[in-house]
Amino acid sequence: MQPKAIVVGGGGGLGRAVVTELLEEENYAVHTIARGETAPPGGRHWPCDYSDTSITETAMAITEAPGRLARLVICNGVLHGEAFRPERTIKQVTRQSMAHVLEINTVLPLLWLAAFSDAIKYGDAPRIAVFSARVGSIGDNALGGWVSYRASKAALNMALKCAAIEFSRLNKSAKLLAFHPGTVDTAMSEPFQKGVPAGKLFSPAYVAQQLLGILDSLEPDGELSYLDWAGKTVPW
Repeated sequence: MQPKAIVVGGGGGLGRAVVTELLEEENYAVHTIARGETAPPGGRHWPCDYSDTSITETAMAITEAPGRLARLVICNGVLHGEAFRPERTIKQVTRQSMAHVLEINTVLPLLWLAAFSDAIKYGDAPRIAVFSARVGSIGDNALGGWVSYRASKAALNMALKCAAIEFSRLNKSAKLLAFHPGTVDTAMSEPFQKGVPAGKLFSPAYVAQQLLGILDSLEPDGELSYLDWAGKTVPW
């Protein structure tokens, strides 16, 4: 029986690339979760509106499906929308936009981790990746700006640190990764690609391959790793 690989947020550009790469490896029974009805062909797709009830029911159904959890990748994230952009100054912070960014980037991944905690407990050396960002690094922040996005990723990292400690108690073979993908050629980064140095705008397929290779190489140590696409440590 094949182990399970689950991709949350598998309908976006990077999430779809992770799903495609997992399917091409043919090592896992792949489960894709997304708001919409579409996903890369192959595996099993679970439409989800991301309400509390839908998260709980979807996670329970996947957990009860055949196979033990081996890979869990959570790709949910938001940087901008029709009504807001990353702040250039703290004066641009609004209650509504900051709450929205925190909800998607911090709260939602934690809800999914909680929902899959039983699957992680009984998983087969589970490797779990949650998309963070270098701008969530307090030590690396020399520019300021992007207040809501930076804060949401820094808060996510702290929450993931707590989760890593907890998961190591549930399953000594589990390992959790906060992953910085770099600047990826997706709709999220499109408005900001002009300033990206040559060779630093990555394709989703490349980042997906890098991520899965990193997950394959990680050893369980009870710690949260904070790594970029090249496998290099990002400062906290």
